Amino acid sequence: MRGMQRLLAMLVALFALQLGSLVASAHACGCGAMIPDRSQRIGVDRETSAVRWDGRTEQIVMRFTVRGNAERAAWIMPVPTRADVELGDPELFDELDRLTRPAYRDRHHFWPRGDDWPFAGGAGDGAAAAPPGDAGADVGVVGRERLGPFDVARLTATDPGALSGWLEKNGFELSDRLAGELEPYVEQKWEYVAVRLAPDQKATGAEGAEGTGTDGTDTDGTGNDGTGAGGRGTEGARAVLRGDLDPLRISFASDRLVYPMRLSRLAPTPQSLGLYVLADHRMEPRGDIGGAKPEVTFAGEITEPAGPVAALTGGRPVYLTALDQEFPEPSRIDGDHELRTVADTPYQEVIYTDRLLTIGGGIPVWLLTVSGVLAVVAGTVGALVAVRRRGPRGAVRSAP
Repeated sequence: MRGMQRLLAMLVALFALQLGSLVASAHACGCGAMIPDRSQRIGVDRETSAVRWDGRTEQIVMRFTVRGNAERAAWIMPVPTRADVELGDPELFDELDRLTRPAYRDRHHFWPRGDDWPFAGGAGDGAAAAPPGDAGADVGVVGRERLGPFDVARLTATDPGALSGWLEKNGFELSDRLAGELEPYVEQKWEYVAVRLAPDQKATGAEGAEGTGTDGTDTDGTGNDGTGAGGRGTEGARAVLRGDLDPLRISFASDRLVYPMRLSRLAPTPQSLGLYVLADHRMEPRGDIGGAKPEVTFAGEITEPAGPVAALTGGRPVYLTALDQEFPEPSRIDGDHELRTVADTPYQEVIYTDRLLTIGGGIPVWLLTVSGVLAVVAGTVGALVAVRRRGPRGAVRSAP
């Protein structure tokens, strides 16, 4: 009987835990926090950011990949000074990925290995080599505008409680934990970008949960038969935030390169940070701020930027640094990233394909070498044997 009671207690606890996961909460996502409605869920699978800094102005372009069933959500990002917000170019990240991709090279070895003949029939495999409403008394609304699927509010606040109250009044619901994490920014007199994501079904990243597509032929209730990337329907009962959202471009004056990370302390699961930094020189974080050591995956000068990269840099040459960092325990994050100038040492990851050294259409060099050595040894031994059989030259045998 006691065993059955314990089993029931475990099931109740698991159910409560699962139910709790369905309640809206702040989901950290790199330099901000994502908040859905209380009855809905949203998760950020990946946030990719590109940061442009020229010593006076900082621009952050962010793209979210989200999942869940939220029809709308809010995203909060603190900024040190007054910010301008506009839609970013979705092709920017494709170009940055192309510029920073690893180099692929062959690396040959002489002696056969496990995947080489005669041990196996393969030709070798690859191995990676070692070396991103209305405002209250304490809240000031700087601006509010609609950008594609985003309802953007830029505001200031001198009290975290007032900020939380204003956001909730205007459709954003903040937890006590998030209000507490915003307090250091309030003390530093930072401002905020509050973005409400409530796209219609024509907006990028909005997937029709119940719709007919553009031609009235949707059969699976997801809007997948509609037009647009990512299965976005254009008609239906509701639109769900899912997939890649349009990137946002946020610009503000700053004499130092800072990337807000403090709100990621709220994340319940390990986080990863990927940054593309475009500046006059190679840039690296001053510290790990509670995560693993930041890893540089690319560093090099882009002398002739093109396309969306040129649009971001004004066509000027720029030094591109790609950074990756893992945060196994987000609760240990103790501040924001501040990046500093370091020596312009170029770096590009090299992925090697190990191949057996061959010549003449695939004949292993080691086999020819061993065969040659064996032939020489055999010839030498044969010559010695022949000399011994003949005896010394000029020797005269005595008569019997």
